Amino acid sequence: MIDQETFRRAMGCFATGVTVITVDYEGTVQGMTANAFSSVSLDPLLVLVCVDQKARTHAHLHARKRFGINVLSEQQRAISEHYAQPDRDPSRAEQAAGARFDRTPHGTPVLQGALAYLECRLQSAQDAGDHTIFIAEVEDVVVRSGKPLLYFQAEYRAIGSELK
Repeated sequence: MIDQETFRRAMGCFATGVTVITVDYEGTVQGMTANAFSSVSLDPLLVLVCVDQKARTHAHLHARKRFGINVLSEQQRAISEHYAQPDRDPSRAEQAAGARFDRTPHGTPVLQGALAYLECRLQSAQDAGDHTIFIAEVEDVVVRSGKPLLYFQAEYRAIGSELK
């Protein structure tokens, strides 16, 4: 029988980028760090994000049905760490981690300095164990230059040199 810790270590061998999912909830920026994020389809443009059902953001995604996915740059580690804390205070994101936000015409928070931003409208939600898989249509995209923040074997990393 495989235990959760061994499974977690195995999954840690898969290097990922780091995102912060943002949602406007009653005028405040709510969010969470997520690396279980992937493109699903090019036609239509769909992405998915997996969210722990105990996470505060889980309920906000269901209620609001519109959210942003911010792909973090290598300078945004403190922002990732802030939004990974389960007991974080949403009003302290700028003070604690330097997170500043703009708003889209729909009111969705956009993290300043993120490498990419995708504005998403929820299409479906599927329970999967202790998480929910949220599939969303991408309605707007912003791409900036820079290097990504990476996560590998439970550590933040920066991208290395290109393989030739």
